[in-house]
Amino acid sequence: MPQNPAPQPGAMPQPGAAPMPQPGAAPKPGLPPMRRFARFFLDRLDRVSLVSKLVASTLIVLIIGTAGISYSIRQLVGNYLVDKIDSQLTNQNAQFIYTGAELMKSSDVLSNMPNNYFMQVRDAHNADPETWLLPTTLPDGLVSVPRLPASGSTNVTFGEPFTTSAIVTVAPHQGIGRGDIKAASSPWRVIALKVQDDKGRMQNICYIGLSMGDTYDTINTLTRYCVTVGIAIVLIGGSLSALIFQRTLVPLKRIEKTAAKIAAGDLSQRIPSAPENTEVGSLAASLNTMLARIESSFREQEETTEKMKRFVSDASHELRTPLAAIHGYAELYTMQRGMPGALERADESIAHIERSSQRMTVLVEDLLSLARLDEGRGIDMTQRVPVTTLVEDAADDLHALDPEREITRGAVALVRRPAPAGGADSAGGCDLAVTPGPMPDLALTGDVSRLRQVVTNIVGNIHRYTPADSPAQMGVGVVTASIAPAALAALPATDESMRRFLDAAEVGGSMGVGTDYAVLRFVDHGPGVPAESRPRLFERFYTADPSRAREKGGTGLGLAIAQSVAKAHKGFICATATDGGGLTFTIVLPIGPAAPAPSPTDGTAGEGQGGKGRAKAKGREGAKDKERKGSWFGGK
Repeated sequence: MPQNPAPQPGAMPQPGAAPMPQPGAAPKPGLPPMRRFARFFLDRLDRVSLVSKLVASTLIVLIIGTAGISYSIRQLVGNYLVDKIDSQLTNQNAQFIYTGAELMKSSDVLSNMPNNYFMQVRDAHNADPETWLLPTTLPDGLVSVPRLPASGSTNVTFGEPFTTSAIVTVAPHQGIGRGDIKAASSPWRVIALKVQDDKGRMQNICYIGLSMGDTYDTINTLTRYCVTVGIAIVLIGGSLSALIFQRTLVPLKRIEKTAAKIAAGDLSQRIPSAPENTEVGSLAASLNTMLARIESSFREQEETTEKMKRFVSDASHELRTPLAAIHGYAELYTMQRGMPGALERADESIAHIERSSQRMTVLVEDLLSLARLDEGRGIDMTQRVPVTTLVEDAADDLHALDPEREITRGAVALVRRPAPAGGADSAGGCDLAVTPGPMPDLALTGDVSRLRQVVTNIVGNIHRYTPADSPAQMGVGVVTASIAPAALAALPATDESMRRFLDAAEVGGSMGVGTDYAVLRFVDHGPGVPAESRPRLFERFYTADPSRAREKGGTGLGLAIAQSVAKAHKGFICATATDGGGLTFTIVLPIGPAAPAPSPTDGTAGEGQGGKGRAKAKGREGAKDKERKGSWFGGK
């Protein structure tokens, strides 16, 4: 029984499938000879470089083309010269030639005049041949005559030229060259004509012939010329094609080198650009796009891996701290259980253990909440959210926590920054500002409890990390921006993303197209956060303190939860620097497509962004629902 070959590593064997042929393998002995030869030839051909294949193909085309043209020219010129000889022979008048030749023969003139013709006269029965004319252009001692039908032959066709071979006679000791003998051996073109008497009866048969030596010499000369020119064309064409192909394929060499560097691990390499209307330029553009995506994917994968490692490390640290406290106080209670006053010290140990367990419980609940948000669970997007009520409740909570803090409430609107001195009017750009005054009534569809948790986390950070007497501003408003909610949710929490949203808001506000967004803005004037650390505020367990001390409370997951909730609502959250120092949190949540611009008769043209929010809202809920408030005193 023949045994199957061992499967290759990593290959998935298919039941009943024949083994795949390996590139460059020898042809199977069971194939027919022609197929084996074709397989062998194709295998060897695949190993030849592309430039060599193109140059060889060009040379083959040039050789075939020049050979075909040379053969066509040879045939065309040869047929033309033969037709010219036939025309000369056909246009002869046999009676006139016979009479004139007979007179010149009697006066012995024929032997002294130059002549290219051959003439032989026979009787009416094609017998008794008599040669009257011989060509005189050949050297002395060399005679060439056509081979004519035998004497008495009846197989004669009159008036139609025919080709016949030559009979060459060379006199000895004349020193005749080989070239002359070869020219004399050229075929003859002969025509048979009738010579009639006065009564119209055939009297004689006249054979007139012209040597084709000059014709053959012309054709051979033309052939040599065509071959010479053809060889020159092939050589020049092959050289030019090799240079052009090598020059054209230089970008492919660059692509090859770039691919080798990328394979070595340098994902920042890019292919030099070329005009995109060319095949190589289009390929380079496509490959550069693909490489950018691959590099971005690798970078995201590395960042995700790094974040996961940091998350596991931070989570382990955060969980270890309360567990170590529980373990330590339990051991302390065991050690002091038999000492005097153990009951009082036991109460103190139990209180510490309870606080540590509560912290660990909050931490685990926050982790579970983040996991559910990442999976798209744990959020109800069908509720009506009174955005204005959430912000006002947060302001009341902050005032209760810090009675000395000045809290300003107002409407958020898109304003233009002042242009720098000497700059254009549009050089300042746009920004969001909280205008003191009543907040516009605003509502959207989402999860009330989750959005309340986001606002509470931000207000809690203001309470914990800023001085109790530093001012704060809070506001809501509606901004129309020409950016889709899905694209907005995909933006990272950076200053550049905020500028992109502001640019989209400027376009949407001027053209009245896009999506209406509810903008919540919380401004503090505390110590702030360095620019390089602001994007990391929304990372899980991030803290600027390397010792990871939690003297001010919190688990380090509040802003991470806030970002996950905002993204679940197809929104955006970002932390930017406050003018004059401090930190500003901006939450952008989609409401719906922008309504068409109102006509002047509607009486709403001067209401601005705040008027638009009041037109969209149904009115603030009549009473604050304290049971759903989730204030700072109620935790997250």
